[in-house]
Amino acid sequence: MTARRWHLGAALAALAALALPAAQAAAQIGHPPEQSPFVDLEARQTLTFEGGYFFAAKDPAGVSPQSGPLAGVRYDVYLGGPAWFTGRVESALVDRTVIDPARPLSSRILGVERRPLTMVDAGFTFALTGQKSWHGVVPLLHTGAGFVTNGKGADPGGLTLGTRFALAYGAGLRYVPASRLSLRADVGSHLYQLRYPDRYFEAALDSTSVLPSGGSKSKWLNNPAVTIGVSYQLFR
Repeated sequence: MTARRWHLGAALAALAALALPAAQAAAQIGHPPEQSPFVDLEARQTLTFEGGYFFAAKDPAGVSPQSGPLAGVRYDVYLGGPAWFTGRVESALVDRTVIDPARPLSSRILGVERRPLTMVDAGFTFALTGQKSWHGVVPLLHTGAGFVTNGKGADPGGLTLGTRFALAYGAGLRYVPASRLSLRADVGSHLYQLRYPDRYFEAALDSTSVLPSGGSKSKWLNNPAVTIGVSYQLFR
């Protein structure tokens, strides 16, 4: 009995000796916390000031807002997991062509006027690395809804953008160094509908019309935009 116990104890000691190096090796898999490429993000809210360029879509009549520089501000609130709530206001300094559809084709264009376009949306931003950065970088996806407006009524040709429902979506990158300031770059788009007045389909004195009779009276415009911003991290 004593010999049997001794052999059992020796066997257990041998197994423990074999398991110890394996346990040490398993503990070394991955990166030590201080060397990990993933770093926890402490900010729960961020305020971003951004600037960039609005690439306007062209419409068949050639009267939609044109491309131009834009500036804006966004506010992000952390919800949990990868999700943030985002509110954003942007303004694009753009021109548009004004026409009078009742005039002949040769004199239909009345000129170009400055009509800044304001875009407001709210939605969700998803950080693909969760509430962590990878080497200081956080890839983002954004989706939202809101409205666009130029704050003016109808032009001499009867066209008005007014205030239109709009969808917003895009992707971006945040760079988060060890400070309250961070940088971000975004590529996105604003999608809204332009409606044409009936006069655009009626023939002028030279028998021409702005748009073919019986054509669509509305057009969805997909307008890309590129922005670069500086964020201030709040409530760390």
